[in-house]
Amino acid sequence: MTVRHITRQNSKALRLLKPNHILVFTSRSNLSTIVTRNDNYSSKEQTFMYLLKRCSTINHITQLHTQIIKSGVHQNLFVIGKVIAFCAVSTKGDMGYAVSVFRDIENPDGFLWNTMIRGFGKASEPNLAFQYYKRMQDRGEVADNFTFSFLLKICGQLGLNLLGSQIHCEIVKRGLESHVYVRNTLVHMYGLFRDIDTASQLFEEMPMNNLVAWNSIIDCHVYCRKFREALDLFSRMLGTGIQPDEATLVVSLAACSQLGELDFGKWIHHSWIENTKHRDLIPVNNALVDMYVKSGAFEEAYAIFTKMKDKGVITWNIMILGLAIHGHAENALALFEDMLKEKLERPDEVTFLGVLSACSHGGMVDEGRKYFNIMRKHFDIEPTAKHYGCMVDLLGRAGLIDEAYRLIMSMPMKCNAVVWRTLLAACRLHGEVEIGVRVRERLLEVDPEHSSDYVLLANMYASNGQWDEMLSVRKSMKNRSIQKPEPGNSIVGAISHVS
Repeated sequence: MTVRHITRQNSKALRLLKPNHILVFTSRSNLSTIVTRNDNYSSKEQTFMYLLKRCSTINHITQLHTQIIKSGVHQNLFVIGKVIAFCAVSTKGDMGYAVSVFRDIENPDGFLWNTMIRGFGKASEPNLAFQYYKRMQDRGEVADNFTFSFLLKICGQLGLNLLGSQIHCEIVKRGLESHVYVRNTLVHMYGLFRDIDTASQLFEEMPMNNLVAWNSIIDCHVYCRKFREALDLFSRMLGTGIQPDEATLVVSLAACSQLGELDFGKWIHHSWIENTKHRDLIPVNNALVDMYVKSGAFEEAYAIFTKMKDKGVITWNIMILGLAIHGHAENALALFEDMLKEKLERPDEVTFLGVLSACSHGGMVDEGRKYFNIMRKHFDIEPTAKHYGCMVDLLGRAGLIDEAYRLIMSMPMKCNAVVWRTLLAACRLHGEVEIGVRVRERLLEVDPEHSSDYVLLANMYASNGQWDEMLSVRKSMKNRSIQKPEPGNSIVGAISHVS
């Protein structure tokens, strides 16, 4: 073999090679591959392992895999395991290619079976994941703690309750329930099932809870909207002497946001984030900004926002949406314009939800029309039902009922009950009985049992002096046994915490 092409970028790689190595290139864009003049098996293995670590695209992997086959090391489990791991787990991988590579392995070990199961879980292919688990058992390979943890994670993410319970039983039979990694994944799975009692029981039965376990159970409670209990668990954790990490802080601040616990959130900020290694972490700062914004503490939120050296699109979205929801429409739009001027982050569909919401709260009809149009024309973002809902709300508040109705009829997707109900409320506000009746007919097709729709239409008739029609709606509501829901209770209250 000869060196066909050596580029400047590869000179560093050359210096790392031994004299008996040859660097081969097929083009400037292709990955260089290293082969050896002799048949030293260990040397080939080390060479390919080195190159596999440097692969960054599926094209690199396929080229290198070809050389692996030619060199006769394609049955080496360490080498081929790296190929499959990239294809199955990497964000730039290809699960289909992983399957084709795995198919040619004569005696795959547990690591390879686990990697394939993990890859199918990542690709949201639960059937294939469990098929490979069954094949693994049929081949006599023993499932270990990693196998079960990957399967539990799949069950939790896809809501496979019955299958998750069956895997739990298998784990108990194998005596792996007490394994820390498996137990933490079990807690997480039951949390995703919203079975907080089972998750809590599994957590409390652990002889010693580490930080991962605490993070899992706190996250479970937040996911199940048990925010008060989540903060109590956070305080309990601190009482054991365990220090919070990034994940703990993010999820605990999320609980504060939902409860409106500004004081607790400030305490976390000043005690566990400010002047610590966590203060420059983007997820932690995003959680802080979100907590302050949702609590109405805009000065504190903006202070953190401006100090952040790196702002992702999520950071911008939190500020824009928070300002919009609290009625600071002009500030939200000004911030959006700043985002466009900086050109560091491209707005996404959530950004435009915040922008359109700001326009709606601020009564800025012309601006709303403009932003609704540019999201598609300039940013190639197709409006979702939520974007249409914001526009219907904006037009409805402004009394442009007919335009709002026409916008709904032009939607490329089926209009949901929330958007129709938004327009019905606008019809009631502006006395547009004729369109209101049409909207009500549409709502009967989508959600015929919602009490507020009957009430809105009846009140619309009453406001217009159409008493017979009002009584007819009330009678229809009674005949269908539809009643107004019971009033809710507030969960806002004091939470004791470590001071």
